[in-house]
Amino acid sequence: MPVPRNIIEQIKQIIPPLNGTLHKGQSGRVGVLGGAMDYTGAPFFAAMSALRLGADLSHVICAPTAAQAIKSYSPDLIVHPILKEDAPQDRVKKELDSLLSRLHVLVVGPGLGREDYMQNYAKMALRLARTKAMFLVLDADALWMIGQDLSLVKGYRRAVLTPNVVEFKRLSEQAGVDPKSVPAEQRAAEVSKRLGGVVVLQKGPKDLIATDTTGEAASLDESGIRHVLDEESQKVKEVIEVDVEGGLKRCGGQGDVLSGTVGAMLAWGKCYEDGAFGDKSIPASRLPILAAVGGSMVTRTSSKRAFRVEGRGLVTQDMIPYLAKAFAENFGEDLQAGERGRL
Repeated sequence: MPVPRNIIEQIKQIIPPLNGTLHKGQSGRVGVLGGAMDYTGAPFFAAMSALRLGADLSHVICAPTAAQAIKSYSPDLIVHPILKEDAPQDRVKKELDSLLSRLHVLVVGPGLGREDYMQNYAKMALRLARTKAMFLVLDADALWMIGQDLSLVKGYRRAVLTPNVVEFKRLSEQAGVDPKSVPAEQRAAEVSKRLGGVVVLQKGPKDLIATDTTGEAASLDESGIRHVLDEESQKVKEVIEVDVEGGLKRCGGQGDVLSGTVGAMLAWGKCYEDGAFGDKSIPASRLPILAAVGGSMVTRTSSKRAFRVEGRGLVTQDMIPYLAKAFAENFGEDLQAGERGRL
């Protein structure tokens, strides 16, 4: 089933117009926290994907052992090698606090690893981001991290989780979701409910993007988005299936590309929320699910396009040059953005 047209129209509203009215930074400033000695590709893929989708600035916050490699991949990335294993915690916290204040969204997890010092820095950054009401994308070893302590993200509805099959199974178990009593197509929403309404992007043959919130108006909103209401407990569920065609080769870093595209769209959402463009008719509570759907659509389409060229030999780096074309295929040519107006 195709993504509902009204969802696509809402996503278009948060896309920055290319009409010369915005200055540098008003189309999104993205941060990616990850990158230790053994993992340098993943944070690069996430950060570069955000840039290639259209974010203005992309920062990588990493360990010194990863910084030189990441810098060598592209001069377009701004690399901050501040996650030093033996650095004083107060100093790193101060540097992180200053850096996060300049960003619209933080992507945590690509190349993070599970070393204690990197996990501790990720927790520190997540807590700081929450105090600043930043949008968050949590992937890879950040999902492992929150699985050890669900309170890190519970109830924070400005977060998007992007688990793959293995990560989703583990997270479901950690959240107490019984696969025997919850149908497969409802598990993402159930995980969201157990985590207090965060958006869950369950990756698979078809991506499922779900949220289950409490205490919100339980009705059809003005745009006609369908909500499923549990009258008894006043819970609002929304599940969107993205069946956009993807490539037949699922390369190892495709999830990092997804993290970057969702991050870029969340950064656009933050700019939209701040009034940089548009009329702000979309409530901030909808921005995470819209960004998740948009990022999924673009990533799957870029995979399809790259696979048609590379076939079995497809690697993650092949996908990134197709992100702009994938964006145009789903949301219209960029040259028309200025003429499109706010839909």
